[in-house]
Amino acid sequence: MPTKIEKKIVGYQVESSTNTQQAEAPAAQIERTDRADIIHMHESVKRPEMLIGSTYKVKTPSDISEHSLYITINDIILNEGTEHELRRPFEVFINSKNMEHFQWIVALTRIISAVFRKGGDVTFLVEELRSVFDPRGGYWKRGGKYMPSLVAEIGDVIERHLISIGLMKAPELDEHQKQLMDAKREEFSLSPSPASDDVGDDENNFPSNAELCKKCHTKAVVVLDNCATCLNCGNSKCG
Repeated sequence: MPTKIEKKIVGYQVESSTNTQQAEAPAAQIERTDRADIIHMHESVKRPEMLIGSTYKVKTPSDISEHSLYITINDIILNEGTEHELRRPFEVFINSKNMEHFQWIVALTRIISAVFRKGGDVTFLVEELRSVFDPRGGYWKRGGKYMPSLVAEIGDVIERHLISIGLMKAPELDEHQKQLMDAKREEFSLSPSPASDDVGDDENNFPSNAELCKKCHTKAVVVLDNCATCLNCGNSKCG
């Protein structure tokens, strides 16, 4: 739209694309500076004098270890007090009176801590540790959950911790699956089941003749409507 000039022209200047870019440069530089102030997890992040963390107790059968393991995972707070505040795992320590596993436990904690400090997506550690199987065989935990090895249980502890700090999401069933599982558990509790050896105190009330679920490693798979279904995670071969 043309503009009428009412005053006398005393000077002029031709605006070029170069001048426009120079005018926009300071704003862009400020924006880049703001983004650079956001601290992400990487190897150069220095350890503060104090870290917050959690300690988890792992009790295994006596044939695996007579003494409990205590797993401590410490977290670092990045961008504390800002809208970009994040809590990320920084280091892990494993303590036990059992000196039999001392060497590989020290090596494992150093490797896991190095992965934590490197930053990025560290959730892959859970599946990597869970895939380790003891050639002598695993063991059952209370509730009928099977652990293929002591290393796998360390991975299970790390998963619980990552879920607690919001780095992983806890697997949950939808409302329909929850109602179905509750109904089937009630059905099994009212119907007689064949005698079989119990694996221990089953706090989840799964049938004693249930089989092991390959997905959640819990002894909770039963046949429902001619289809093997897990009463713990809802996994079914029939979809």
